[in-house]
Order: sequence, then structure tokens, then C-alpha cells
Amino acid sequence: MDRILNQAARLPTHDVKPEHGLPVTQRSSLTPAKSTNPPTPLPKSNFKPWEILHLDLRQGVMDLAGKKETGGIFVVFWWRDIPLGQHWIRATRLPMSSADLRECAITAIEPALRHGLLETSRGSSWARRSPGACRLNLKTLGTLDRPLQQLEENLSLPDQNMPCPTVSVVVCTRDRPGQLKQCLASLQEMSLKPGEIVLVDSAPQSDATRHIVRQFPGVRYIQEPRAGLDVARNTGIRNTTGEIVAFTDDDAVAHPDWIARICQGFKNPDVMAVTGLVLPAKLETRAQFLFETHWGFGRGYAPRLFGGGFFEKTRRRGVPAWEIGAGANMAFRRAVFERVGLFDERLDVGAAGCSGDSEMWYRILAEGWACRYEPAAVVYHHHRKEMRAFNRQIFYYMRGHVASLLIQFQRYGHWGNIRRLFIGFPTYYGRLALDRLLHGPSERASTLAPEIRGCLSGVLYYFSNRRAGTIT
Repeated sequence: MDRILNQAARLPTHDVKPEHGLPVTQRSSLTPAKSTNPPTPLPKSNFKPWEILHLDLRQGVMDLAGKKETGGIFVVFWWRDIPLGQHWIRATRLPMSSADLRECAITAIEPALRHGLLETSRGSSWARRSPGACRLNLKTLGTLDRPLQQLEENLSLPDQNMPCPTVSVVVCTRDRPGQLKQCLASLQEMSLKPGEIVLVDSAPQSDATRHIVRQFPGVRYIQEPRAGLDVARNTGIRNTTGEIVAFTDDDAVAHPDWIARICQGFKNPDVMAVTGLVLPAKLETRAQFLFETHWGFGRGYAPRLFGGGFFEKTRRRGVPAWEIGAGANMAFRRAVFERVGLFDERLDVGAAGCSGDSEMWYRILAEGWACRYEPAAVVYHHHRKEMRAFNRQIFYYMRGHVASLLIQFQRYGHWGNIRRLFIGFPTYYGRLALDRLLHGPSERASTLAPEIRGCLSGVLYYFSNRRAGTIT
């Protein structure tokens, strides 16, 4: 999604400050260009499902066999439980030798390792023995087992006996019991157990969700009669007690170390929100593939700290707060809700669409606090399978995004939000429409109509509800 929105705003690349002040370039794209290489989709009639391969580099790399029934392989490279990068391998490149896959891995994990090696090299014995260690050498990276071990040591989980903040997990759902069961099952397998798990059932039309929750004795069920994701989020906040409130979606499955990694993200006392990496659970349909390649939740594999520098550098053009993460994988200090208020309930309801999460991150930054992206905190998200549902989702994405820009301007008077909306978007969509007229339909333009309708609908929605107020 951030690729589309950044292009619309014509934003330049800018620097985002990692946790310890190391300069990391934040590209105006879905994920770091070198590590993702998203392929151009084939025509609709030729689409084939993509296989997802999670490859632990400790075990080495292998030859990849060709598979006629797949469109390709989406590879995620790990070192134990630390995600390092990803690479799209088209079926036309298969079979692939282990040597070629190794080269793909080296290129894909470079951004994460560059950050990790620089971080671990400060004062480490390995760095003192290797004067050039701070300069990542891709030609020899494949032979450097020690740096990867140093990275693992640097990112090791805290001792179970060490004091950690109490964590409350909130899952908001509405009539999706099948997917919800997988989500709740994953939360039972956490390496660091949450203090409580609360399920908020938003305006349910049946008792199916309640019956699912009964299968998980440690989960507390709360029914919220009003519809709206941000309404449900606020209900969850009010009914939990943890120092940290973590959210995931009912169509997501959490990695066993998710909560532990979320807690690590809050080591900096200025950090009020932590987000994590969202990987696709499946790429079986064209809709899932298009979402991941053009609108996906991925934010890369290097940690980032979004603070005052990021906010001020982008404020005049419109702060791209959505770059911070995704609502399917986010957590907040409870104290921040006392300082900036709860989620704005005009957003993330059927009428508005989405962006309650990014509007909250915007407030946190505007009030002088920081947000951290921690890619080691992983969840797997089930994207919409059908094209009709996908197009509907894009419509509501843009509707909510436009409404959030106007809400942010209403709250803070930052003109960058207006510039993004009334200059950036018309220019961008005008160019897309002209390109389609001159060169014919393209994959990028396939959602042009629902996007534009969503933008217009967002303006109308805001002006119809601007006096409805927000929740503080």
C-alpha cells in the first residue's frame, strides 16, 4: 500500500532513523527494492498459484526444482527465527541451482544484514579482528557464518526470568470464525505468554464466534454491539490491563516469538508504538498475488525508528504514517492512549474503510513520541482470495486514507495532508489514467476505478461526519 500512496504523493526518498541512530534509507516503495523484486503478474487467464518457501540459512541452500503448476516461488530467508529478506523467483527461472539461489539470498538479505552487522560490530571482538567488518562485502558474505551468529546473539530473546512489561493481546473480529480459530491457536503457542487475550466480537450476526472462543479457555470474550474496527479496538483497550496492548487481526497467524519481539521493540522509553513484519500466508489466487505485490503490508527486514526527524522532514508533503507498519501487527504502550487519545471511531468502520492505525501513529509522532518497526515480530496474513473482495478492500483503503488525511488536518492544521490529497493524488491518478488511455490496461491500473471512487467517497464521508468527533 505504501508504494501506491508514496507514488501518489510524489515523495522523495528520505532517511529513517534506526534504533541506535544508524542511517538507513527508506525507499518510497513496498519493500526494499533489492530484496523483493516483485514480478509483473501474468495475464489473468495464465495466472498460477505461487509457492511460499521459508528457508533457514543455517541449513544451507538447495537446488530448487521446476514446477509447471506454479507461477513461481516466493522465498523468505531466515536465520533461525530471524527473518532477513525475501525474493520472488518466477517459474521461468526454475529449476534453480543452489549457487544461484545463494546469490539471490545474498542480495535479498543485504539490507537487514547491513544494519545488523553494523549494529553488532560496535565493540564486538569480531569487528576488532576485522577492520572492514562495518562495510558489507557481498562477494564474501556467503562465507561469513560468524556475522550471522553475531546477529543472532544481538537479537537474542530476553531471559524468561527477566522482568518484562505485561502484555494484553486484543483480537477484533466480525463473523470470520474459521480464520479466527487459526489466529487464536497461534496465540496459545507464544514463547512469552501474554498476560491476557481478549477477543472483541464486533456486531456479530451469529453465535459462531462465541462457540469458537469456548475452545480456548484462556481467551476472554467481549461482545461489542457497534460495528467498526476502531470501535472494537477501543473496547479492547478499555477491557484490558497490560502495560502493552498488542493487536493482531482475526485473519492473521502469529509467529511463536511475536510477543517477545514486540516487547523488545519497547526498550527505548520514547517508543510508544511498535509494529512488525507481515508476511503473506498464501499466494494461491490472483487477488492474493496482486495484493502482496502492489498493496502488501511488508515494510522490509531492517528495524526502523520513526521519530521527530521523520515527521518534520515529511510534514510539508504529508507524513506517510502508513510506512510505519500495519494494523495486523501493532502494539502500544497503554500510557499513550492517555496522552493522545484512543482510536478515532470515524475510521475503520464500513463507511470509512481503514487508516485508524496510521492516524494513531500520526498522532504519536505529532505529539513528539516515536514509533518503531521491528521486523523480527512476525505475523502471517491471509489476503482476500477473490477479486471482488480485493477490489472492495482497495476501495475502502482509499476511502479511509482520504478521510484520515482530512482528520489529521482538522486536528493539527498540517497542510501537507491537504497537499497530498488535492495535489498529489489528482496528479498521480491523472498520469495513470493517461497512461492507460495511451498504452492500454496494465496490472497497476487494474484497481484504478475502485481507488478513485474510494478517494472521492472519502472526501464525502469526512464532510458528512466531521462533526461526529473523535474518542479521547
